Amino acid sequence: MELDTFMDEVVRKNPGETEFHQAVKEIAVNLIPFINKNPQYEEACILERMIEPDRTIIFSVCWEDDDGKPQINRGYRIQFNNAIGPYKGGLRFHPSVNLSVLKFLGFEQIFKNSLTTLPMGGGKGGSDFDPKGKSDREVMRFCQFFMTELSRHIGEDIDVPAGDIGVGEREIGYMYGQYKKLQKEFSGALTGKGLNFGGSPLRKEATGYGCVYFAAEMLKNKDQSLEGTRCLISGSGNVSIYTAEKLIEEGAHVVTLSDSSGFIHDPEGLNSEKLSFLKELKEERRGRISEYAEEFGCEYYADEKPWIVPCDIAFPCATQNEINENDARMLIGNGCQVVCEGSNMSTTFDGIKIFESAGIMHAPSKAANAGGVAVSGLEMSQNSLGLTWSREEIDERLRVIMRRIHEQCVKHGKKNGQIDYFMGANIAGFVKVADVMLAYGIV
Repeated sequence: MELDTFMDEVVRKNPGETEFHQAVKEIAVNLIPFINKNPQYEEACILERMIEPDRTIIFSVCWEDDDGKPQINRGYRIQFNNAIGPYKGGLRFHPSVNLSVLKFLGFEQIFKNSLTTLPMGGGKGGSDFDPKGKSDREVMRFCQFFMTELSRHIGEDIDVPAGDIGVGEREIGYMYGQYKKLQKEFSGALTGKGLNFGGSPLRKEATGYGCVYFAAEMLKNKDQSLEGTRCLISGSGNVSIYTAEKLIEEGAHVVTLSDSSGFIHDPEGLNSEKLSFLKELKEERRGRISEYAEEFGCEYYADEKPWIVPCDIAFPCATQNEINENDARMLIGNGCQVVCEGSNMSTTFDGIKIFESAGIMHAPSKAANAGGVAVSGLEMSQNSLGLTWSREEIDERLRVIMRRIHEQCVKHGKKNGQIDYFMGANIAGFVKVADVMLAYGIV
């Protein structure tokens, strides 16, 4: 199997889906050499089968705004692969949502869920609906109409959606209420629920905490620690906030945060007081990051990324492709030694190659940000058992899961005396799913 020939066929069958093409190429570049050495996977066309979703569901969502005017959005659910468990992946409500973005996220989810060691397949969904600027009642009506159609395709043993960008506890609550009414059952068909109706402690914090736990394992493998390191974080949503919170607990210095308007540089580093202000700013008032700079007297850089600041570790936690080739070179020049991805597909293909050639320890999102879906999987387990574990129990289970993910990456990523975390994560995630697909035969 040749990479160029394989990718030509992917592009031919999925025209215009650039994000999906990128996600497939980033995985295929490692998997094709591995498959060529393990012909049982090539003979059964495992990778070719894996890149094709089991089903793609697209539907219209018509709802009424507060002025009584009909609004029309498009809803999606991509059910990619359920070889090792029910389809599992978040719902994203954002104007940028389209088929290509969701296919890239769903494809990545197969490998991410496999790495957690929990029985979850890969899926993703959402809508081009934007909750920003909408009233609670408008969001409620949209979520109810969205779930009216989605409910036909999900269930605790079939497909278990969760939250993602634009979908938090409020949206999950509205959707779960509608699902419960339509299906006449109280089940674990969604995760990210409130604690009073089946949710799990630590779900909001899980992606950020897990990202820090993974970074700690990378450093531990080099007999180093997070204490005293200078850390850059992009974004200021849940992943960014709780990455910062855990880094502060571990003794690191968090010096940047950002949003779509720019970034702040706080050389003294965040502390608990500043973090409390940030949570209130972003979670309650939905303000701009520039207000942090005004409050604490630090520098604000409009329309810039934080990668221009000297650092030891970078945590991209904002959005896909936020580190390009030039950003990668800038980080290396500023002393960065570790990049740990909190957002999905944080780095462009060219940026990945720059980090690789410079010997930077670079953790892909499918490994480093798997903490969120890991705790979603733990929520599924709690729902099945009819109980709730404590926050401390969940945190310890999350630490163990992230440690095991790191161990898998190391096992499969050894290369020229170093650890190629992308190769390790891709091969480890692939092998588990591929072996089960072989066991099932051609189905």
